[in-house]
Amino acid sequence: MTTVETAPTPDDATTPQAKPVHTTHGDIIKRLRRAEGHLRKISAMIEEERPCVDVAQQLAAVEAAVRQAKQVFIRDHIDHCLDGVVREGPETKAVLAEFKEISRYL
Repeated sequence: MTTVETAPTPDDATTPQAKPVHTTHGDIIKRLRRAEGHLRKISAMIEEERPCVDVAQQLAAVEAAVRQAKQVFIRDHIDHCLDGVVREGPETKAVLAEFKEISRYL
């Protein structure tokens, strides 16, 4: 059973207990756990002295999976954490500084 979360309304966003909705986090966790398992298998490949080309190929695949998870995570942060605050105005400078900081990891 899948639950659908909705974004907080502007009134909800100003309350201290309101939290941004991150609908992608479940998918990101699945991707990272899959990459984690894959990385363990790569360690086993190295221990088994599998061909270096095969190991390098699998390492590249894990690296790409982690990079993609990171990009989805950062885009989600921009969409759900920064976008609403920028629209409201008073904290724009701080939000833009946070955006600059997190965009370094793209």
